[in-house]
Amino acid sequence: MSRILAIETSCDETAAAVIIDGKTIASNVVASQIDLHAKYGGVFPEIASRAHIEAIGAVVEQAMSEAKIGYNRLDAIAVTRGPGLVGSLLVGINFAKGLALATGLPLLGINHLEGHVYSLWLAEPDVDVEFPVVALIVSGGHSELLLMTGHGQYERLGGTLDDAAGEAFDKVGRILGLPFPGGPNIERAAQRGNAEAYHFPRAKRDESYDFSFSGLKTAVLREVTVAPGQSGDGSKKQSLDKHAKLRSDVSVPNAAASFQQALVDILVDKTVRAAKAHHAKAIFISGGVSANSALREQMKRRSELPVRVPPLSLCTDNAAMIGAAAHYRLLDGLQSDLDLDVVPLWLLTNDTYKVEI
Repeated sequence: MSRILAIETSCDETAAAVIIDGKTIASNVVASQIDLHAKYGGVFPEIASRAHIEAIGAVVEQAMSEAKIGYNRLDAIAVTRGPGLVGSLLVGINFAKGLALATGLPLLGINHLEGHVYSLWLAEPDVDVEFPVVALIVSGGHSELLLMTGHGQYERLGGTLDDAAGEAFDKVGRILGLPFPGGPNIERAAQRGNAEAYHFPRAKRDESYDFSFSGLKTAVLREVTVAPGQSGDGSKKQSLDKHAKLRSDVSVPNAAASFQQALVDILVDKTVRAAKAHHAKAIFISGGVSANSALREQMKRRSELPVRVPPLSLCTDNAAMIGAAAHYRLLDGLQSDLDLDVVPLWLLTNDTYKVEI
């Protein structure tokens, strides 16, 4: 049996959890910073790292208290090493190092993307996973398509060439005048809209498994806004301008639904095609954007394979998923040194844990 205290501070959630045997959640505490960043329309890195410093002690203490376990009964301390915001990652890494030094427990630096994959093991702990699986990780900072052939065995099939899917949701949300975060607010607006009202482009419809969403975002901007000084009746298509205003004749629900459909089409097309090409036994979807109901429903409808998604509580950043991934790395004999450093840009491959900084 393994009992792991996990810490996650890669972006704007301060989180800690205690995970037993990689599948049982003894506690899972998340302190969100969403209210701090809402006025900026996105995560402000300096504010995020400061908030982590203020919250992390109490969050870890609460996680240990809810798990009803003492440090002397833990087997390891795990922490997100990357990818993520440098300042945010450093808060978690340094706190975990201090705990490891004080307790003498092994320290494990875990890849954040791998954590998202292992959120599926927490979602259905009694399901035996048959490999290979194709895993789609979609969040505010990541859009990754992976072939997983076993525990800790990954082939990166593709990823975003520009904006991540969640980032595109946030940017289009701002264009449409919706609150931050864009993803859930666009989804709510889209429920009242017509997804065929606007014909937005589906980029990278080629043989690769890479994604591109910047062109889609630009197409929305040009379709629904006017530059300063224009009439607002849509008589002119405008170029990119941060001061552009929403046209008076635009239906926000229709624009939201059409944008969401275009983005979902891109994700589903490539994921289903990759799963067929690599003879996958299942499709995994994880990350913040995996909470989107249109993505879930259309992936399940268009795939002949089982499609597994985490519960909403495990879609966004959390420490439980880091603890689940750490369990399998602990079984592999992984242990990090106390001079462990952050890796802000850290791809998930077979060589992920061979990186030395």
